[in-house]
Amino acid sequence: MTSLPSSPASVRVDAWLWAIRAYKTRSMATAACRAGHVRLNGSPAKASATLVTGDTVVVRMSGYERILEVRRLIAKRVGAEAASHCFTDHTPPRPIAPALGLPQRDRGAGRPTKKDRREMERLKGSP
Repeated sequence: MTSLPSSPASVRVDAWLWAIRAYKTRSMATAACRAGHVRLNGSPAKASATLVTGDTVVVRMSGYERILEVRRLIAKRVGAEAASHCFTDHTPPRPIAPALGLPQRDRGAGRPTKKDRREMERLKGSP
């Protein structure tokens, strides 16, 4: 395990989200807080809100929400393995998109043959 810097007394939400690698840059974390994509213990969080151990942070990104519980406060960005020890992820697994029923060709199989094309049209219901 990579050693973590000593735990500060308080950390801003945007700095913590950047430090645990939820966002690529601190300015992206700040922008997410301003846009209302970050909630702290159920209420919208400003970027300057301070965290304590045990807080729940809900981050909305790319169409889903990550639910993170603060286990340790860090203010400096660390490696991914060390950052994973600073939070507990309570995010439920994302549902898998239903299959459309269309046949899937093997990757690298090349262009469909005439027989393959006719079979695909038959399955789609095209005349």
